[in-house]
Amino acid sequence: MILKELLKDYELFVAVFSITYIIFYILLAILSYFAIKKHINAKYFIHDDVLLKSNYIPGVSVVAPAFNEGANVVFNVKSLMSLNYPKYEVVLVNDGSTDDTLEKLIKEFELIKIDFYYQEKIPTKTVRGHYKSTNPIYSKLLVVDKENGKSKADASNAGINSTKYPLFLCTDVDCILKNDTIIKLAKPFIESERRVIATGAGIRISNSCEVKEGFLVKIHFPKGWYPRFQELEYVRAFLFGRMAWSQLNSLLLVSGGLGMFDKEIAVEAGGYWHKSLGEDMELITRMRKYMYEKKLDFAVKYIPESLCWTEVPATREILIRQRVRWARGLIQTLNLHKDVFFNPKYGRTAFLIFPYFFTFEFLVPILELIGVIVLILSFIFLNVNYEAFLYLTLAVYFFYLNITIISILLDDLLYKHYTSMKEIFILILTAIIEPIFYHPVNVYASLKGYYHFFRQKEQAWGNMQRQGFNIEKK
Repeated sequence: MILKELLKDYELFVAVFSITYIIFYILLAILSYFAIKKHINAKYFIHDDVLLKSNYIPGVSVVAPAFNEGANVVFNVKSLMSLNYPKYEVVLVNDGSTDDTLEKLIKEFELIKIDFYYQEKIPTKTVRGHYKSTNPIYSKLLVVDKENGKSKADASNAGINSTKYPLFLCTDVDCILKNDTIIKLAKPFIESERRVIATGAGIRISNSCEVKEGFLVKIHFPKGWYPRFQELEYVRAFLFGRMAWSQLNSLLLVSGGLGMFDKEIAVEAGGYWHKSLGEDMELITRMRKYMYEKKLDFAVKYIPESLCWTEVPATREILIRQRVRWARGLIQTLNLHKDVFFNPKYGRTAFLIFPYFFTFEFLVPILELIGVIVLILSFIFLNVNYEAFLYLTLAVYFFYLNITIISILLDDLLYKHYTSMKEIFILILTAIIEPIFYHPVNVYASLKGYYHFFRQKEQAWGNMQRQGFNIEKK
């Protein structure tokens, strides 16, 4: 009797939770619509070419950590050095790679070790040296060689310490950036009345894309199943979720693959935490806390344009490894900054953002597991209304499917990334089977990440085993 009551209470809780989640997501979708519309209307308020010719344009340092990236490193450095911006440098950090990453860089870019005035404003593992090219063509390139810090955060901090400009753009060395990426991300820093402390933009999947000498020649949707599923994730997350949070000035996550930061604030906040497994979210959290504590008005902006293409995990094994790290990073950040929760000093971060991430990001995988157990027990011990259960399941499924299809079509309408309707149709078919074949893998990885966190199992940055790009032949 007690078990039956508990099962009924949990079913009611799940129903209320699900309805709340759907309502919240609808609100985010509405906010995202207005944010995208606002961005499009203001897109040409100040033309990019006017800013590029300005004498007051801020300098930008592109920081790209690299760990065992020999497969792609030459192509990606060429891409980073070909961006359209008059005042920038590329700071590539070799984080103690055990492959031929550094050797390839030295050979391709004619590098020599130099005397460099290095100030360790943020503590890192030992920096072994700085390299510059003897070829004037590569004068913008600075390579930092350091001992492995077992995290992207430590490598990024060494790069920040080595930069010379007031803004830094942190990316992954396997990323290929759109030619106008820097000006797009720097624009909010120039135009906003508030002090912008960080900006981010959309990231897309480079798997199966054609690349020539560091440039995207042709964009394709990924051929592999797991990259296709991640394409759907990226479109939904960047086009809907993050635009909505940007509209509320409540962004807590600027992707580690593409984010521009105010160096002064980032350094004052302590830089990336070297033990973090979710360094992007954790840094934004500390930067927000720093601004609140100093009582300074600030903004974190997001741009609804795809400016970066990156290779994502192509196999289930590597995907799970990545998502376990992400899950640990989430709970690690929430736990480290638990003093933020409902603390009036931290404004909407305390009363909106942190409660959202705890409830709808951290708790959801746990509730899904409990839900499966409860469902099985309900079928055994209760007289379940199968028809009502089927209708509820279909309602949730079609809500998800509608959101995903709208995201795909809106993305194609705005940015025309796909070459044919066939690719869009295949993505929609992928969305239909995503909850069955892909979502359970994510839930498993999240639960495994939580387990590792509470067991305090060590996890380093890790090797993503890049496959390299589909290189177009001349």
